[in-house]
Amino acid sequence: MDTSFEEAGAAASGPEPTDPPAADATTGAVAASAVATREPAPVASAADSTPATVEAAEAAPCAVPVPRPAAAPTSLSPSRAGDFMQCPLLYRFRVIDRLPEKPSEAATRGTLVHAVLERLFDAPAGERTAPRARALVPGQWDRLRESRPELAELFADDPDGQRLARWLGEAERLVERWFTLEDPTRLEPAERELFVETELESGPRLRGIIDRVDVAPTGEVRIVDYKTGKAPRPEYAEGALFQMKFYALVVWRLKGVVPRRLQLVYLGSGEVRTYDPVLADLERVERRLRALWDAICEATESGEWRPRPTKLCGWCDHQAHCPEFGGTPPPYPLPVRAREAGDVPQGRMGAE
Repeated sequence: MDTSFEEAGAAASGPEPTDPPAADATTGAVAASAVATREPAPVASAADSTPATVEAAEAAPCAVPVPRPAAAPTSLSPSRAGDFMQCPLLYRFRVIDRLPEKPSEAATRGTLVHAVLERLFDAPAGERTAPRARALVPGQWDRLRESRPELAELFADDPDGQRLARWLGEAERLVERWFTLEDPTRLEPAERELFVETELESGPRLRGIIDRVDVAPTGEVRIVDYKTGKAPRPEYAEGALFQMKFYALVVWRLKGVVPRRLQLVYLGSGEVRTYDPVLADLERVERRLRALWDAICEATESGEWRPRPTKLCGWCDHQAHCPEFGGTPPPYPLPVRAREAGDVPQGRMGAE
């Protein structure tokens, strides 16, 4: 545990608005009130079950009872960037077409655990105990169901409640495991569920929700993200680290400060992984995001969204619309620009 961030004395977050205000990208200020408590609309992932709060603004069909008109993307979050890198067609289905996706037990459990860990810091430091955190689980589950009625289908075939009880028990165990990795009685987060947003000079607008921000007495910043899955093998760790560098880039652009530490807390396997970024890391991520956004814009204008088959296809809700599985995508809902000679095919990114 990095004791330089413990007992930092930063004020805990106060009451939060229903919808997060946009950060002031012009002045570089992150408003203290820019904390979000919107219940997220999670997207199932084979890698982890992190809530996709920000992604709800980009593609959250389950949370929207009436289909919205299709529109070209205007912003980029870590999850949506990951979607495009994984499979451009998946990005289209989620962001452009806004196809509905079934809620998953794993992603919803992740949302629930995040809510409990956030709310625990409402209590005085001495009362942040494992029994108290475990006791928060049922109430936060009720709150989540009230805000997202579609979650009722998760346990519709569980009349005796046994599967639900096991699922809630798994959430409680994940919450308890956190206490073996961090000591909340010695932490006073500067921010929880912090909405951040900034716009790069040539686009795109970057936005995200940071699980927790710790600020040391010396002013050093630590960005913390909770993962309810297991820590990936080293060869697959770059995805989660990319997400953290994305957040670090936004913080640097807003505050002019390179976070000292990026910390991933894997509750599924009981591991904490850290990375100390330098300015060159963030500059590389910015170049990568600019190239990625160029590819997204090209695909949006051309209407060419190519599938990229991987092992993750087995978890995809959109196989019925995917050519790789014999499906046909819906008619493209945006105007299409004819490809010009010399255009770079979409989905490709130049060297960093």
